[in-house]
Amino acid sequence: MDRNCVIKEPAPKDQAKWHRSGAASANERLGFLNEASRRIGTSLDLAETSRELADVAVPRFADTAAVLIQDRLLTDGELPFRHVDGTTLVRRVAVAMAVEDPQPWIRAFPIGEVTVLSAILPHSQSMASGKPLMYPVLDKESARVIGAGIDREEAVMELLTDSSFLTVPLRARGRVLGCAVFGRRPDNRPFDEPDVAVAEELAARTAVCIDNARLYDRERRTALTLQSSLLPAELPQPLGMDIASRYLPASDLMGVGGDWYDVIPLPGCRSALVVGDVMGHGTRAAATMGQLRTAARTLASLDLPPDEVLFRLNLMSQDLDPTQIATCIYAVYDPVTRGCALSRAGHVPPVLLHPDRSTEIIDLPPGLPLGIGTDPLETRELTLPAGSVLALYTDGLVESRERDLDAGIMALRRLLARPVDDLEDMCDVTISGQRPGHERDDIALLVARVRNLDPDEIASCPLPADPRFVAHARRFVRDTLAAWGLAGMVDSTQLIVSELVTNALKHGWPPIELRLLRGRTLVCEVVDGSETTPAPRMAAPDEDTGRGLQLIKRFAYRWGTRPMPYGKIVWVEQNLP
Repeated sequence: MDRNCVIKEPAPKDQAKWHRSGAASANERLGFLNEASRRIGTSLDLAETSRELADVAVPRFADTAAVLIQDRLLTDGELPFRHVDGTTLVRRVAVAMAVEDPQPWIRAFPIGEVTVLSAILPHSQSMASGKPLMYPVLDKESARVIGAGIDREEAVMELLTDSSFLTVPLRARGRVLGCAVFGRRPDNRPFDEPDVAVAEELAARTAVCIDNARLYDRERRTALTLQSSLLPAELPQPLGMDIASRYLPASDLMGVGGDWYDVIPLPGCRSALVVGDVMGHGTRAAATMGQLRTAARTLASLDLPPDEVLFRLNLMSQDLDPTQIATCIYAVYDPVTRGCALSRAGHVPPVLLHPDRSTEIIDLPPGLPLGIGTDPLETRELTLPAGSVLALYTDGLVESRERDLDAGIMALRRLLARPVDDLEDMCDVTISGQRPGHERDDIALLVARVRNLDPDEIASCPLPADPRFVAHARRFVRDTLAAWGLAGMVDSTQLIVSELVTNALKHGWPPIELRLLRGRTLVCEVVDGSETTPAPRMAAPDEDTGRGLQLIKRFAYRWGTRPMPYGKIVWVEQNLP
């Protein structure tokens, strides 16, 4: 049975003098309304508030009570314009009764039913006029009209004929949210004008609580919708990594925050892993999160070191909103070398799970949060073992009222060390173990398992500093692409590789290496020991050189260079067919 349907035993006569014998005194009415004020509005839940109204009214004020709310108020948090024909779409959200046999009432007035109330029904008339409507004794015809209005004519006639009937609009801040309906059995005293005044006061106090619940729910839904829409709908699976993630919103509006995570493809099949947390709660924090995530993706496209990305993100965050502070961790992973460069700005430290199930906290200078100062940050570079798992997360996963940060991180390490190989299962185990109950902070978790590249994902060819080996590079391209089933890309790739290798032999110095990477795109990389980067130029009509990079730009999806400790890499990406 629905928890919003309250069934009570009919009250003994000595406990229900109000509507069984004489009219209630002023003190009795005041005491009843004081009790109602204490019992109604204990939560910011619309259905719960409606149930509290029905529960308070029965059996002391009425034998039956029901609360009907305009349906759009529940689905959208807004009230519709009144229909031209005077009809109203309402949902019965709470019912209470103190009758000998409740089953006929439950069948006639089911909880959760959405009904179109015609303009002739007393409910609609009361909501349209904003005034209560009372029938001291409901005649058979009026009961029939009410029953016909909800397609249960016979059942409602049997229950309501000769009863006393009162419907009161639920008005708050000048708007009618719905109505409350009260009934008394024929053997009890009918409603009178003092009862109407009590019902109006009861409905007015309840309506304010319901409207507060509506506003709260609308703001919460807005914040959650904003936050979830700004998070990635689907994360790319980078080359050389398997990714899983979880986002868990907080349990109440004040806990809706600015946690985010992202996986950003970088040139050369590398990837940036980002997790951040905007301090504060509500829609403002969620909006700031969206701005920072967009800024982080923009800065990532510049292919800067992690500390430089966070430093610039810090400056941007101060321009966006100087009062908002955020933490962030940014990692760049190279699948070729399994190298990982990390930097963090006031964020909780990452945890590395080794293949033997041992864990360690990566020693990384914390830095200041984004939005505070202009101090430079530091980057740490390390090589991740194949089979290891890197865990990035927000403080909501490891910190709570009952547990400090260090204890939470130790508990996280124990959970990650469990014999769970599937990353999705690992996320579920971690979330359920670290947050068993309701908390006031949201959680972002990103786990990435490192793996070796397969032979159909990478191929490399060292080249001597001899122009004759340009032909060898072209043969290497033909053989590799044929083995990968990409024969249709041979011609364009040979042209690109010829230009890249020729430039490296002519303007660079050893060691020179050609690499092909197959991920979301086909990547050609040429490594050489020179730090001088190629620059496209417009060749004169009578020149025989200077058009190589222009040809590459015509065939490539994108191209660029990036520095290495011993030289540079020139890379070109082509879209796969």
